[in-house]
Amino acid sequence: MTEIVESGFQRLFEIRLLHHYWLDEGATVFDAIASQSKRDDRLLSYDVRPILTVTPTATTATLLNGLRCVYKNSSLGLIAALPKGATVPTDTTLQFFVTVQDPGFHNYTSLTLRRQKIYEIYYQPEDQIYRFKENAPVWSNLTGAPRGSGAGKALFLSREIPAPAADDQVESLVLSGSALLQLTGDQPGAGTQQLAAQAADLPVFAHQADPPPIAPPAGMTGAPARGVRLDDEIPDEAFALIQLSALRGDDPDYSFVDGGGQAKAACPVFQIRFKNRSTVRQYLDKGTGALISTEPGPLPMTYFGNAGLKRKPSEGLVKAVKNGNQVTQLVSEIFI
Repeated sequence: MTEIVESGFQRLFEIRLLHHYWLDEGATVFDAIASQSKRDDRLLSYDVRPILTVTPTATTATLLNGLRCVYKNSSLGLIAALPKGATVPTDTTLQFFVTVQDPGFHNYTSLTLRRQKIYEIYYQPEDQIYRFKENAPVWSNLTGAPRGSGAGKALFLSREIPAPAADDQVESLVLSGSALLQLTGDQPGAGTQQLAAQAADLPVFAHQADPPPIAPPAGMTGAPARGVRLDDEIPDEAFALIQLSALRGDDPDYSFVDGGGQAKAACPVFQIRFKNRSTVRQYLDKGTGALISTEPGPLPMTYFGNAGLKRKPSEGLVKAVKNGNQVTQLVSEIFI
């Protein structure tokens, strides 16, 4: 008699990193594109792997392998699967680091995430050097903010977008009442543009409050206010961290296992959304360089479509207009 061994896997979780420069249609945000088939086609043509890569830390890779989990980078991000019937300890925590692959990533990505810098600080009480990466975000299913409810609930890993702060910089995202605004210059006195009258109508984009506060050892001076500590498992080139816990008590939809440690029938799909850059378009005469006209407000850069009525700008040519050290607006000069 022939013995038949049946084996199968089921998805444990999925992480999607979606960049709106490659998804939006001109001024229309991807999620608001009316045609479902067009949204499906846009996702089918999207591939994040040349832009960003998600890699498990060595400890997480060992843990996943020990659980017989398989994981792979996909065109949308990363997928992890577990053998059917297998269990995951409910206190499991997984950590991944995100690295930038596309040299032009920062040209078309909104400055909702601030510039990063590595700090090396000698700590005499322990006779060792601590290393920090300033403004590196941590996206987590314990602190992520959802949008919607029921079958349409979207699980974002960014924190809830904050109220305006005194040190916000150009392109920061802020909530004003129920509205979502974006700063068009640096604080203080920054101008704003409204992205949505109801913030709940848009995704929770990655933003300036995603890097967590750093709590340095007692007596240490010079550490950055926000970011992550670098260690042997987090390389210098890490742009951000993703941290996933098996269970989230206050919102079980963010858990990737049930109370018994088994994969859920419908695996959670965690999303990280990147806002595309918006600039004020100035049209200049290509022969004389004279200014012809200026758009009244910032318009988003997109690969598909055009938010304006004239030629759209190159994503790599953005000029910061300053008053002293303070950015007052971002401009794209377009020669026609």
